[in-house]
Amino acid sequence: MRVIHWFRNDLRIGDNTALAAACRQARALVPVFILDDALLDLHREAHPRLRFLYACLGDLAATLEAAGSRLIIMRGAPQRCLPALARACKASLVTWNRDYGPYAKRRDRAVRDALEPDGVEVRTYKDRVVFEGSDLRTIQGKAYSVYTPYQRAWWRRYRVDPPAAAPAPELPICIVGVPADMPSVTLGRNAVSASGLWAGNGGVPPDTPWMPLGRDARRDTTVLPPGGSKPAHERLDAFLGNAAYRYHVDRDLPAVAGTSGLSPYLRFGAISIRECVCAGLALAAAEPEAERGAVAWLNELVWREFFFAVLDAHPRVLKDEFRKTYTTLEWDEDADRLQAWQAGMTGYPIVDAGMRELAATGWMHNRARMIVASFLTKDLHIDWRAGERWFMRRLIDGDSASNNGGWQWAASTGADAQAYMRIFNPSLQGERFDPGGEYVRRWIPELEGLRGKAVHRPWTAPLESRAYPAPIVDHGRERLIAIARYRAVHNGGRRPAG
Repeated sequence: MRVIHWFRNDLRIGDNTALAAACRQARALVPVFILDDALLDLHREAHPRLRFLYACLGDLAATLEAAGSRLIIMRGAPQRCLPALARACKASLVTWNRDYGPYAKRRDRAVRDALEPDGVEVRTYKDRVVFEGSDLRTIQGKAYSVYTPYQRAWWRRYRVDPPAAAPAPELPICIVGVPADMPSVTLGRNAVSASGLWAGNGGVPPDTPWMPLGRDARRDTTVLPPGGSKPAHERLDAFLGNAAYRYHVDRDLPAVAGTSGLSPYLRFGAISIRECVCAGLALAAAEPEAERGAVAWLNELVWREFFFAVLDAHPRVLKDEFRKTYTTLEWDEDADRLQAWQAGMTGYPIVDAGMRELAATGWMHNRARMIVASFLTKDLHIDWRAGERWFMRRLIDGDSASNNGGWQWAASTGADAQAYMRIFNPSLQGERFDPGGEYVRRWIPELEGLRGKAVHRPWTAPLESRAYPAPIVDHGRERLIAIARYRAVHNGGRRPAG
């Protein structure tokens, strides 16, 4: 049987469910990745994430080449590209791993419908998560909307049905019928001579560090981690050998390298979720002093699956509040304040440090993410969707499910969201989680001369230079405004007067 495996968010060879199934059934195999124009348009300014994607693709292509295969890279609508490739290869089966967003579901149905008239079978597999939303249901048969009971159900299911990580399969020969005149393309910084770009729309992009996304595309200077499966496994090993032991303590300290840093690799599937869970459980069982930290990390991975399940069951959350009570909540439209937040110039150091870290690295510490999201929605009263869009433009680990879940949690509008009266005081958050000010000074050089609590309240310290701005809002005042707006809508479904 001639089989096509469609790589998507599974850019690895090892422990890849659909790829392993394809290899078991194939006499000849062609691996393909499609640069979907609809997604490129959606994230047309997300240069850091696209660059990281291309680095992961380069690593995957090199791995396939070393195994005697090659990665075909196409650009265009998958429902046009895959049938054309199947006809050229005379393939009778296409495999892929499932995704759970509304666009992905529509796209996959369209691809299936386009392949069926040619007699091409489609088989899809669970891979991106340990348990899909349909695997875990309440006693009433509904999807979970609260994390703690979901977490308990997740671990109950895992004890009964623990999926194991699988080794890399032996790859069948590459299909001879693939067109041989595909031009080479540079992916990120890695030139992959054995892979090609077969442009479904007839166009081949020039040799640039990212796919050109329009006339206004600008070169991005964000410093990114190395992409690919090997760096992902090296990062996992380093985390489990060191930071995992204190993860339950250090994960909230943005100045400390206390997290795994694996979110970009999980985003693109350079490492599998099963590998992470199995490795974390093995550490907890083997090293009693690491158990508490490892379990805390594993439960963060369960949060990731919870957000996938919420999006799967409630696709409307990408546009609307999960908690319908808050659909009439009043938001302010203030372009100047939004721009100050985006630029890391709000006058609140812990907020600005997080936003500058995002700009410089394409990543932000999770505690900082919560702080900046609370500040945008509760202090600036700006719609959470504006923050969600900005994160998706800048984050290399930007994923619709987790990004939406995190923003709606901070805005108190989502599944299992924080209470609306819980509003982070940015100065107190800085003093608590960055007590020495190292994180702030790392990203805000204007404050390098301040120590102690003064670094989180620079407006109280005498400075020779006032290059750093004064606070753009008064937190105490804005907190009361936010509570009044939420309380009015929560109690009566009405916007507050005035």
